[in-house]
Amino acid sequence: MTSQPAPAPADTATFDPAPPFGLLLDVDGPIASPVTRTVAIESIGRDLATMANAGIPVVFNTGRSDAFIAEEVVPALRAAGLLEGTPVFTVSEKGAVWADVSPAGLGEIHIDDHLKLPAGLYDDVRTLVAQRYASLMFFDETKRAMVSVEMTVGADPHAYLAAQKHFDDAIPELLEKHGLTDVRIDPTIISTDIEHELVGKDLGAARTLELLSARGIAAASWFTMGDSRTDYAMADWLHARGHEVSHVDVRPADGVPETPYPVLTSATGAIHDESGAEFLTAWAGRLNR
Repeated sequence: MTSQPAPAPADTATFDPAPPFGLLLDVDGPIASPVTRTVAIESIGRDLATMANAGIPVVFNTGRSDAFIAEEVVPALRAAGLLEGTPVFTVSEKGAVWADVSPAGLGEIHIDDHLKLPAGLYDDVRTLVAQRYASLMFFDETKRAMVSVEMTVGADPHAYLAAQKHFDDAIPELLEKHGLTDVRIDPTIISTDIEHELVGKDLGAARTLELLSARGIAAASWFTMGDSRTDYAMADWLHARGHEVSHVDVRPADGVPETPYPVLTSATGAIHDESGAEFLTAWAGRLNR
């Protein structure tokens, strides 16, 4: 007689090893407002939880720290009824840090030590920000592998972008001081990341498939989502390895490149998290058909 597995508790999800699609999501822009730096649209948490509870893999592939996910994203999922056992993960700092996500928060934090920048560089950048740029940007103390500074909430964005250029120009001298030749500077509209050259959204995609494989999950197709050209790297990586993928660009004003896979943009002209919310609601609605 073959024994049957015990049913999962009512508050625990059961996952489909072959879900119809998976979500690989940048956070700043598509999920969190770049203005408030919070999950400001209620439907985002609701739709993500709905899909995760139905066994759809939801992976945050972000330059943000694990602390940001725990403090800003997890509460929205918890409030929306995220269940235990769902295939939800954060791949933070562009692949250098990762953890599973549950209603209680994050599981064990994993760090790729080969991608960590030296503590001395952290100290020098922290000092640079404090001495010259404290009115417009702050040093992100939550990063574990990369060094990041971010525009202060409420700061004038034009003043920030002008100061950011001077800040970015000062970094190569610090990299030379520490003998770092395998590090790049990656500015965005609200931050600058100083990071190992091997991190990126493509590394985040690779980590994602490793995490899902460890749970025996293989999505039939993928939706990736981002607000910058660098976010296309996750769709590029998936497509190059034979996965069916469509990419959502929530800020297409930067220009939509030619790709061998579909690129989707808001039909209403919405951008950032408003665009992200539209797509998430549409995808969650598929589960009820």
